[in-house]
Amino acid sequence: MITFLIRAFIFLASAALGLLVADLLLPGFRIDWSNWWGFVLAIVIFATLQSVLSPWIATVARRNAPALLGGIGIFSTLIALIIVVLIPGAGLTIGQPFLLTWVLAPVIVWLVTALATLFLPMLLLKKRLDERRDKKAGATGA
Repeated sequence: MITFLIRAFIFLASAALGLLVADLLLPGFRIDWSNWWGFVLAIVIFATLQSVLSPWIATVARRNAPALLGGIGIFSTLIALIIVVLIPGAGLTIGQPFLLTWVLAPVIVWLVTALATLFLPMLLLKKRLDERRDKKAGATGA
């Protein structure tokens, strides 16, 4: 249960980082900071959609277009962003320049989310791993 909660936290945190970086880098990607609840809603919806869409899209692509399997992460990110933008209270809008923003936003969010999912466990669990190593070293040294 604790592992599930840690993984859920890491996935939500990585989604938040991806959306934040896109907000900082892209002029048309906007998070509505006047309502923090909208941003939390956007994170939860986006992360949930990502976790559901990725395996589903991978299954469809595997059956119908195996050459597209490499782009599943970016494609599911694009679909999740479209859905979140369409939800009025989610606090996320994508505006001008449309083409640039809609092309770069999924790439940036996907890349940051992937890197955060890779590195956040190392950062968050480092102390716990160090404690286990110290315990193990103490038990073998005694």
